[in-house]
Amino acid sequence: MTGSSTPAVTVLIPVHNRASYIRDAIDSILAQTFADFELLVIDDGSTDGSAEAVAAYRDRRVRLLRNVTNLGIPGSRNRGIDEARGEFLAFLDSDDRARPERLAHQVAFLRAHPDHAAVGSWIEWMSEAGKPLGRIKRKAVAAEQIAAERLFRSCLENSAAMARTAILRRYRHREHIKLGSDYDLWARIAADHKLSALPRVLTYRRQHGGRSTHGRVEEIKAWRLQIFAEQLHSLGIAYSPSDLERHYELRRMQKLPQRPDCAYLEWAQDWLQRLRSANARNFCYPEPAFSHVLGSFWLKACWYATPVLGWRAWRRFWASPLRAEVWPGLVRLVRTRLAGQLPALSRP
Repeated sequence: MTGSSTPAVTVLIPVHNRASYIRDAIDSILAQTFADFELLVIDDGSTDGSAEAVAAYRDRRVRLLRNVTNLGIPGSRNRGIDEARGEFLAFLDSDDRARPERLAHQVAFLRAHPDHAAVGSWIEWMSEAGKPLGRIKRKAVAAEQIAAERLFRSCLENSAAMARTAILRRYRHREHIKLGSDYDLWARIAADHKLSALPRVLTYRRQHGGRSTHGRVEEIKAWRLQIFAEQLHSLGIAYSPSDLERHYELRRMQKLPQRPDCAYLEWAQDWLQRLRSANARNFCYPEPAFSHVLGSFWLKACWYATPVLGWRAWRRFWASPLRAEVWPGLVRLVRTRLAGQLPALSRP
């Protein structure tokens, strides 16, 4: 901190057995061009020397707190939110790395946009050794788009997000959600407040086998289905377990073992139109952005059905009223990529 007990930013890093990576994360924060911050590290019962590695820093901006028992990621983040002294709170995972200009860009955005609760950025994958791999994970940028997409995907990358601490204290992580509590947090905040993302890479995500989500696809899926179900309930739409499963598949079609068939396209058209009608009644998601999102998923379903159905998939596409919502969404996506001056990559 710059001689003040109330810094502008608290950077929060929860850590559990990340002795191999925690120094890289800490060093990336200490190298920030924006100087008015504290770095709050919450050690969640590490047994590998992670806490000792943090304690070895003599920089007075680094503050280490140790949990008496292992709280898990949501609980550790909540403790950090409670302990934060900064007006803004920036999250960073203990195995990731921030670019030197990250805090400066995000503080400037939040100060210039007092109506926004949080701002994220794009993320680039790096190797286990810390070498950037050129694979960039892009997220929606505009507030309306982020709010419209929250029924389908996480609207902010947690390790690249900065938010107003007061708002985080009102919403908090729901600690019973063991995987995906960040998605749930941002979805709930986006229902009431504006969130945006900067179309540039400000955080690197480390690719390694020890990530907390590695090998836990089914567990992650179960929590996502619960988050989807709560939003669908708020939207006032009836759904079956099969609807929930297929809704989950809409954003993962490129990873499914089988391509969509006629039955899936028939379901997808009916489901997406039902979502649009329900939103017209209950106004949970901003329009026209929500309709554009639905149109983009209709296009995606038909695209991935083409290897199985051929031109029958495209006859279905053109016969559906959802096709009219496709082009505005594509224009928005192209503008986002141009704003970042980055080559086009498929979004996850």
